[in-house]
Amino acid sequence: MATKSGRPNLLFIMDDQHRHDYLSAAGATFVRTPNLDCLAERGVRFSQCITNAPVCAPARIGLASGYQPARLGCLDNNCYLPRHITPYYVRLRDAGYRVGCVGKLDLAKPDPYNGRHGDRARVFGWGFTHPVECEGKMHAGMADQPRGPYGFWLQEQGLFERFRTDYAARGARGWIEGASHDSILPEDAFEDAYIGRRAVEWMDTVPDDYPWHLFVSFVGPHDPFDPPTSYAERYRGAAVPPAIRSNEEGKPSWVNARRRDLSEDEVAVTRRQYCAVIELIDDQVGRIIEAVERRGMAEDTIVVFASDHGEMLGDHGLYTKSVPYEVALRVPLIAAGPGIAGGRTSDALVELIDVNPTLCGLAGLPAQEGLDASDFSAVLTGDRSTHREEAASALREFRLVRTADHKLVVHHTGETELYDLKNDPEELENVAADRPDAVNALRRRLQRRFHFPP
Repeated sequence: MATKSGRPNLLFIMDDQHRHDYLSAAGATFVRTPNLDCLAERGVRFSQCITNAPVCAPARIGLASGYQPARLGCLDNNCYLPRHITPYYVRLRDAGYRVGCVGKLDLAKPDPYNGRHGDRARVFGWGFTHPVECEGKMHAGMADQPRGPYGFWLQEQGLFERFRTDYAARGARGWIEGASHDSILPEDAFEDAYIGRRAVEWMDTVPDDYPWHLFVSFVGPHDPFDPPTSYAERYRGAAVPPAIRSNEEGKPSWVNARRRDLSEDEVAVTRRQYCAVIELIDDQVGRIIEAVERRGMAEDTIVVFASDHGEMLGDHGLYTKSVPYEVALRVPLIAAGPGIAGGRTSDALVELIDVNPTLCGLAGLPAQEGLDASDFSAVLTGDRSTHREEAASALREFRLVRTADHKLVVHHTGETELYDLKNDPEELENVAADRPDAVNALRRRLQRRFHFPP
């Protein structure tokens, strides 16, 4: 079934810094994600989705553009979506879609003011017809004055100064160490609850005379790990997996310099708080999907859930992202809706940017020439079981190529890592020195992926 135009609605829900294995549908019994599990049961869950850059702005610019962010010079958070690039939001708008957003975009991160209503002029240039661009948590909490709709709303509620003071204290402690206490905000004032509420309001009021694409972008479970107390209490003292421990041998010098010396108990606290935020986001996902159903649009709507990158969460002594290891690289990816054969888990190797042409293809748009991204809709329909032979990812510090079984990382320092992921999924042993032939073969593939002709 389709909308009056014969084209499906597209609901794309993304969260921020959600590692692939913190999803109960993926076997994580220690975190509750019933709404995402239900979505996975209705559709396809991809177990091998790789972000093209394990940090926010490049990953999202790559997704919007369909290009490897490295091709666009986006190698850290100090970057913009280039003006000459046509994001897929523009393509959908020009094809007759209403295109809404609620939440974080990060397509112009160095420009800090999102506007009182999240509708600064540049957002319309990206293709959004109904924008509510919100700030990230640190973005909102580290400013003297509100920078976007969430901050202005907190100010109206008399909560902005408390929030800002709390985040200043967390930042002074380094965001992780001693900064993973509960939010000082009530549950309904937590930003992901605010974003969920605004998304439901959008869904309740969007007219049904044109197809629509709504991009809902939550700001959690990004650090600081600060769930509302009502959610934190659900995980207080709960059993969570221990962090992967590794020695410095075989890891590059710049990575080893980032290691943090947290005790097992301190790591467990951060993991519990991370789980609590994920459960809160899962509840918001459920409310948004309920709103779609309440409008009678469920049979006309394709729903996709993904994250921009993962979170180390103490593995290898590391936190946050920006490193080439699996839990920073791999993200959840789920798709469900009309035409998608459900109840499946796919091991097909996909890149996050591939969501771009896939959504456009599902909307009936012709393929856009020259993209690095590749449409995986044949996997969704069950016509294919594989997609890519390799995935690539890069930041300023490294470039990597990953196959189903191996990963080669070439660092800016000249150091090289090779991991046999089949036999060493935790990446404990760098075997680059022992397997020069494999290094050379993967290096050639890496060079092909990052050779961008003029």
